[in-house]
Amino acid sequence: MDLQDKRVIDSRCSRHMTENMSYLTDYEEIDGGYVAFGGNPKGGKITGKGTIKTGNLDFENVYFVRELKFNLFSVSQMCDKKNSVLFNDTECIVLSPNFKLIDESQVLLRVPRKNNMYSVDLKNIVPKGGLTCLFAKATSDESKLWHRRLGHLNFKTINKLVKGNLVRGLPSKLFENDQTYVACQKGKQHRASCKSKTENSISLPLHLLHMDLFGPTFVKILKKKMYYLVVTDDYSRFTWVFFLATKDETSGILKSFITGIENLVDHKVKVIRCDNGTEFKNREMNQFCEMKGILRQFSVARTPQQNGVAERRNRTLIEAARTMLADSKLPTTFWAEAVNTACYVQNRVLVVKPHNKTSYELFHGRTPTLSFMRPFGCPVTILNTIDHLGKFDGKVDEGFFVGYSLNSKAFRVFNSRTRIVEENLHIRFSESSGPDWLFDIDALTRTMNYKPIVVCKQSNGFAGTKASDNAGQAKKETEPVKYYILLPL
Repeated sequence: MDLQDKRVIDSRCSRHMTENMSYLTDYEEIDGGYVAFGGNPKGGKITGKGTIKTGNLDFENVYFVRELKFNLFSVSQMCDKKNSVLFNDTECIVLSPNFKLIDESQVLLRVPRKNNMYSVDLKNIVPKGGLTCLFAKATSDESKLWHRRLGHLNFKTINKLVKGNLVRGLPSKLFENDQTYVACQKGKQHRASCKSKTENSISLPLHLLHMDLFGPTFVKILKKKMYYLVVTDDYSRFTWVFFLATKDETSGILKSFITGIENLVDHKVKVIRCDNGTEFKNREMNQFCEMKGILRQFSVARTPQQNGVAERRNRTLIEAARTMLADSKLPTTFWAEAVNTACYVQNRVLVVKPHNKTSYELFHGRTPTLSFMRPFGCPVTILNTIDHLGKFDGKVDEGFFVGYSLNSKAFRVFNSRTRIVEENLHIRFSESSGPDWLFDIDALTRTMNYKPIVVCKQSNGFAGTKASDNAGQAKKETEPVKYYILLPL
């Protein structure tokens, strides 16, 4: 009697049914045949249908059966409207069509729908590892045979074809790989993945330093350097760059850097991560790290992914330097100044995700200032405070901005008159315009003391005839003289 005015949600019921006509709206009489229940194939006559409205969810095509003792809602009919129905130990939940299953591993049993009902076939259920699988388990020989028939397809994809009923002719069984196929390993084996950590376990600066050496480059800088060393702090991602003429300078630079930075920050370097290059694995570095108690971690040969922090920062610096050189139209000989400027800027602007702070703030404990920054390569005028100038001589030299000083409050500029990079504070910037090209070819040849070579074209007359000789002589006199300048590579 308590259930007569309530609705029972039944997964074995093929259609919504009620015995109370007052609940139905948009009612119409139909001859829908009979409903079987209680073992009687003609348990009730379907004489009409209508709609039951509940607000958020409306039940359409609800059959009116006068002989019913309960009001039934069909799960399959609710799923026809793309809804999902969830049963648990306290309630039944009808979900919207937008509901998506987040984790497939939480599915313990899948029961197919047939004839508007969800029926479990107990013959095909095989328990496995605490989970329940709907499909019978294939034998080892059968799994191996179908694996070879399908072109050594992986077993996960084969089972997906079976569960999704995506093909015909494949047995509805669970295929498992119970052995390792040597042929599959020969054809498919690949490098092991190097997954990055989701959370950083380093909580202090200088605890772990990532290092990588780039070079040699095809173009030497003004100071004949061909390599540059990138050192990145794991906690703050603060980066330092050092330029070298040869790889042998690496050990001395690292020893001086580690000693100075430990004194500056009052923290100790504990771990160094680098590759297997001889610049990092040598007697001098071995003795220094042993004396300081520094642990060294080397990446596996030909596996740069294990030193990913340094490799990615190296790539970021090169891309930024290449872009600044292209924008400033300076020659490639200034690549070191561009890399140094890119490192200086990125330390103050790149945000470290876990902390949502810049590298500069994490390492130095204060927010950086950006108001003094200028475009790389922009023209500048440099106040000449060194030479003794006459009353009417110009007070400034022209040049180009190429970076920031790391040891003083000054800018690094290239002086076009002296042809050197100097640090100066008395500078005026012209940010609105850039150079067309750095060098004036006439001024360059004069400073290098090159003399022009005069070359004249010879005539094409035939030798041995006087007429041709006269013609060739006339042609030589009328052709203009061309000048060539020889420059060293």
